[in-house]
Amino acid sequence: MSALDRRLNAYRPDLAARSLEGRVDAARFVDGEPAHVVAPVLPVRPAPEADRPRDTEFLFGEAVTVYDTADGWSWVQSDRDGYVGYVDAAALSYSQPAPTHKISAIRTHLYPAPELKRFAVSALPHGASVHVVDTNGRWSQIADGQWLYSAHLAPLDHRESDPVNVAERFLETPYLWGGRSSEGMDCSALIQFALTACGIPCPRDSDMQEKQVGHPVDLDSGDFRRGDLAFWPGHVGILCEPDRILHCNATDMSTRVWTLTDLRAHIRRVEGTELRTLRRL
Repeated sequence: MSALDRRLNAYRPDLAARSLEGRVDAARFVDGEPAHVVAPVLPVRPAPEADRPRDTEFLFGEAVTVYDTADGWSWVQSDRDGYVGYVDAAALSYSQPAPTHKISAIRTHLYPAPELKRFAVSALPHGASVHVVDTNGRWSQIADGQWLYSAHLAPLDHRESDPVNVAERFLETPYLWGGRSSEGMDCSALIQFALTACGIPCPRDSDMQEKQVGHPVDLDSGDFRRGDLAFWPGHVGILCEPDRILHCNATDMSTRVWTLTDLRAHIRRVEGTELRTLRRL
């Protein structure tokens, strides 16, 4: 059998998702159990080991399918983008109600009461999803009893109109390998946020995005437009103008705007490569 991408397919020698039966070899196939993330930001690792780097992050309210739990780790797959990995089992709930709204602000604080002077006990990142159970003036209460500012919410089916506008909200967000929140993100997380906020399906990693998002444009044509995605090995950015690109990068360790001239000079000098692909939404 040909190997499937383990980032997007839940299979191990001892266990696999039932949907993969006949496609992979495994000792046992299971349907999995639905759950929701109840940590603000939940690191996802390639193995059940706390010292392994994160591959990505799941956000509060994100639905997952749990295939196995052992020694405090759950092996899960995101219902949002299909990513597979190991997470802290204590950060999952099997009784959380389905979300009704998503966080549209870069970040919003959670309060024990609908009062802005109360001590904020936690915060949720952009893209997290919540179940609203009550409102009080400018405030909304979510299923766990905490309150947040209603203007920081949007209905689940709300769509932004411009991916670049969304991406620009994350200017100066720190770079973090595997990160997927305003506390820290990587290049492909920025693109995923920008596109999914506009209702455009977008996978998690840059190599997936290069293959699946939009359609290719000839780099030699000079026809660069706002909203185009530019790829080079291991990286992606979004054009905010024909000659300027916004990207979360490890050179600045931040989300910044570069000119295309500076970008091309940098990747030639430092990485010995060139822009590889331009894709238009």
